Amino acid sequence: MEALDVFHPQRMADRILGMGDIVSLVERAQEQYNEEEAKRLQRRIAKNQFDFNDFISQIHQIKKMGNLKDLASMIPGIGKALKNVDIDDNAFKSIEAMIYSMTPKERSHPECLNGSRRQRIAAGSGTSVQEVNKLIKQFDETRKMMRMLTTKMPAGNKKLSFKR
Repeated sequence: MEALDVFHPQRMADRILGMGDIVSLVERAQEQYNEEEAKRLQRRIAKNQFDFNDFISQIHQIKKMGNLKDLASMIPGIGKALKNVDIDDNAFKSIEAMIYSMTPKERSHPECLNGSRRQRIAAGSGTSVQEVNKLIKQFDETRKMMRMLTTKMPAGNKKLSFKR
């Protein structure tokens, strides 16, 4: 039942024509948006304290928004490109398993993840050490990108918001 949306003829026509549906995507994001959590996350990013606990909470917010293929199809130009591509609804399962296989200290302080810890995480999550290394590398790149975005914003415009 949660997959049913209110029918909007213009939006449906845009989806059919492959023009996406940004308005519906933004509405879904706003439903999941928590202003207090966003402010807390923004402060943590600005202080370079973004960790795996924050990362997993962001994954949960994305999952609450619905099926990944449906979300991606709302972005203009992506819908047609993904027509024959199958996006697994369980795409985040291995990432979640790896993060949940970490100790609370490891989630809070990713820099302490040495080789033996990575082996334990891989064994605990049913993945390989290469997959754990890939996750950590992607996490570090995401962290750097988010840090760059917050430091490059003009001083008066350091607020990220999804106002209605």
